[in-house]
Amino acid sequence: VTSMNYESGWKTLVLFYNGHRIPDFPYHLCPKTTELLESLPLAGRIAGFNRQAPSSGIPLHSDGNNMWLTVQMGIKIPEGEKAWIRVGPETKRWKEGECIMYDTTFEHETMNEHESQERVVLHIDFFNTLRMTPIEIEVMRYIYSLREEFMKAEGVSKVGKQIL
Repeated sequence: VTSMNYESGWKTLVLFYNGHRIPDFPYHLCPKTTELLESLPLAGRIAGFNRQAPSSGIPLHSDGNNMWLTVQMGIKIPEGEKAWIRVGPETKRWKEGECIMYDTTFEHETMNEHESQERVVLHIDFFNTLRMTPIEIEVMRYIYSLREEFMKAEGVSKVGKQIL
């Protein structure tokens, strides 16, 4: 999730980064979600909760590679089908307890049209096993672990508002 998104009413509570736990995070507050995430092949990005403020949207963008598949499950969805995501030509509306999966290679944008209710989803990035071999995934895990070590060495200690 980019800084552009944070300025657009999007906030992320990162539970896992680069496939592992965030130090000192209070996982006891969400034990079932933690158990679920620890059982999945998480990608070299984030898994966590995304919040989108009322009357806000994320501008149209693409993540520029086909390494990821993203799943978002509706946790708290505004009344009246006011929260949606458009991926390519298709628009879907979040529903509580239901998942939407999409390829971030395609241009996508979101909107929460409700005037007073926020939208919260569980966001999980997976490696795109439809496009990548197990060896490619292992190489990307290694590259992302090096990237994380480099960021720490350079003094970059946060992803969004979470300390690495």
